[in-house]
Amino acid sequence: MIAKSLPNIFTIGNLFLGIIAIISVFNNKPEFAAIMVIVAMLLDGLDGRVARALNAQSEFGKELDSLSDVISFGVAPAFIMYVVAFTDMNTAAAWIITAVFPICGALRLARFNVVAGTPGYFIGLPIPAAGGVLCTLALFHQELSPLVLALSTLLLSYLMVSNVKYPNFKKIGIPKAAIWITPFVVIAAVVLAVKFPSMLSKLIFIPLLLYALYGLKKNVDRFFVSIRRKRSKSAEEPESKTTTV
Repeated sequence: MIAKSLPNIFTIGNLFLGIIAIISVFNNKPEFAAIMVIVAMLLDGLDGRVARALNAQSEFGKELDSLSDVISFGVAPAFIMYVVAFTDMNTAAAWIITAVFPICGALRLARFNVVAGTPGYFIGLPIPAAGGVLCTLALFHQELSPLVLALSTLLLSYLMVSNVKYPNFKKIGIPKAAIWITPFVVIAAVVLAVKFPSMLSKLIFIPLLLYALYGLKKNVDRFFVSIRRKRSKSAEEPESKTTTV
């Protein structure tokens, strides 16, 4: 019975860390808040794999996972960015940009739950990746201007609701015999996170950013392909008219 509940325990842990991240950033601990979101990403990656390994998948777990993700990877990163970068901006603009991110995250999760995706791919940037980029990007608020951070927030929001395909690594499973190791992995991750919050979060920012930029590149490539197709069609049309005459 406890083994069957393990995936939901990981999901609740994800939600718990998201709430801790929100409390931490409002207590002037943005680095600790960001690392809590990163550890929540680890738990989010484990819950589904453990559920599949134990054959404990359920609609309840799926809904709980989505609700937790909205808090941990939507609301928490948005508040982290707001507190460290947007408080000196125009109030209305800061509120709107902060609200747009979790709203787009919720829309992306709703679409994921009801629309069949492409095997091996996610449609739109997954909210854990978007939240991870946003909360770690916020740690560079002294090097980057609020305008750059605001535009980055809106770009990540757009990528979540876009139709860009992102590689899906969730199918990489955990052997049933190795499930007992997962709690120790989580404990080790928490210890490292608490001891080295700044260094670890900034290192994790790099692969997350590259993953997000992958979709942006695909979007740009698709844009130029569509332009080339329109040009080729417009070039073919006069030729076909001349042949008809």
